[in-house]
Amino acid sequence: MGGQPMFILSEDTERTRGGDAQSSNISAGKAVSESVRTTLGPRGMDKMLVSDDGDVVITNDGATILDEMDIEHPAAQMLVEVAETQEDEVGDGTTTAAILAGELLSQAEDLLEDDVHPTTIVEGYHEAARLAKEAIEDAVIDTDLDEDQLVKVAESSMTGKGTGDIAADDLARTVVEAIGYVREDGDIDRDNISIHTQVGSSSSATELVEGVIVDEERASEEMPRSVEDATIAVVEEDLEVTESNVDAEYQVSNVDQLNAAIEAENNQLREYADKLAGTGADVAFIKGDVDDRVIAHLVEHGILVFDDIDSDDTQSICAATGATRVGSVDTLEAEDIGQADSVSVEKFGEDELVFIEGGGAAEAVTIFARGGTEHVVDELERALSDSLDVVTVAIESGGIVVGAGAIETVIANHIRESAAGTEGRKQLAVEAYADAIDVIPRTLAENIGMDPIDALVDLRAEHDAGSVAGIISEDETGVIDDPAVYGVFDPAAVKREAVESATESATMIIRIDDVIASS
Repeated sequence: MGGQPMFILSEDTERTRGGDAQSSNISAGKAVSESVRTTLGPRGMDKMLVSDDGDVVITNDGATILDEMDIEHPAAQMLVEVAETQEDEVGDGTTTAAILAGELLSQAEDLLEDDVHPTTIVEGYHEAARLAKEAIEDAVIDTDLDEDQLVKVAESSMTGKGTGDIAADDLARTVVEAIGYVREDGDIDRDNISIHTQVGSSSSATELVEGVIVDEERASEEMPRSVEDATIAVVEEDLEVTESNVDAEYQVSNVDQLNAAIEAENNQLREYADKLAGTGADVAFIKGDVDDRVIAHLVEHGILVFDDIDSDDTQSICAATGATRVGSVDTLEAEDIGQADSVSVEKFGEDELVFIEGGGAAEAVTIFARGGTEHVVDELERALSDSLDVVTVAIESGGIVVGAGAIETVIANHIRESAAGTEGRKQLAVEAYADAIDVIPRTLAENIGMDPIDALVDLRAEHDAGSVAGIISEDETGVIDDPAVYGVFDPAAVKREAVESATESATMIIRIDDVIASS
């Protein structure tokens, strides 16, 4: 017997269909996009995010803002994923990607009202995204970057972020110097660069440490605070009295037996210290716990010891010094011992930090970031992390393009010129994509304090006349000029990724015409 198929849904299920579903999803996406819009550019503002339990985050970073916001709407959540993808792939451009995705949705809303079919819009957007990437490739300035260019890329990434009283140029040089340590034949081991933050002093005290920093205290105050030309052992066992797995009782009938038992214990503990000293190690990092009596013997040997070290720190120490982690002191051989020019314990307020510098393996470097408050160092860490990622991707993934909204103007012009070759209503979607791209220079102009329409008109006029121009923050206001003159550059990969991730999320939302929400 024939019949129409039907959904059997719970009474509590909410269902939104057709135009209502599209409108709801697009509105949610636009709202998320708007939330980060004022943070874009050199004069972008920060957001303060306060959690339920009172934790406060103050940031300019798009990915952090969207991650910290408690977003429930499933379509809005897709824009959060855009920022996460952008952050994971290239480390920066998260705000650009989120704003572009929101503007693509806004343009699609107008097209839907004009009865352009969602599939037509999606096809037009994908065609425009292909043209956008084509324009980016044609606009690449240089793929073989020198140090000054890399510094400019790093500086452009950090401009407008909370870098305190330190000149972005100084931080940028620190970033490029750090990458120089871990760069080999064009390949960069980004994992060997870490950032260690410490409250106190100003951000101008930020420095590069050739080695690693761990947040540990000496096992005893009597141990030396620093060791030059250090030999380093990394051991994972507990240096304590071995406990039997058998639940046994021992009867002691006289003092001699008790003394013999205590002496046996002491001998075992002294043996730990003697074996460690016998390897020639003068610094030891012990993952397990160390008995106080072992510590006393190690003090006699003059060995600097740190105990209860976590796995990440032991890994960093091994990478920096060439030491090998061993399971016990008994198996420690001469080839397991690492080397460093110096190991020193320095005090910062109430905290003690261990600096392991000039390691034998010399693979790891650390940017030691300083700032006056917790919020400053947190934002400085985010800015440095983005900058490291951006310089890495500029070296490894296809060079740089001019920033400051100039590349977006180039992309929009290229799409408009090519749109005439697109047939039917799809052409409307291609042109709408070009209008959406304009949101980046328009937002930059707004945030700098310029009239966005006038700025966009002037920008297009410069490009039509054959010049390359962007929106530059200069003397408390904005000017239309060549970003290359001001050293404003972005990696081409960041722009490519923003186009791809924004297009994918926007087209996915546009295609949804039915939302079924179970209770």
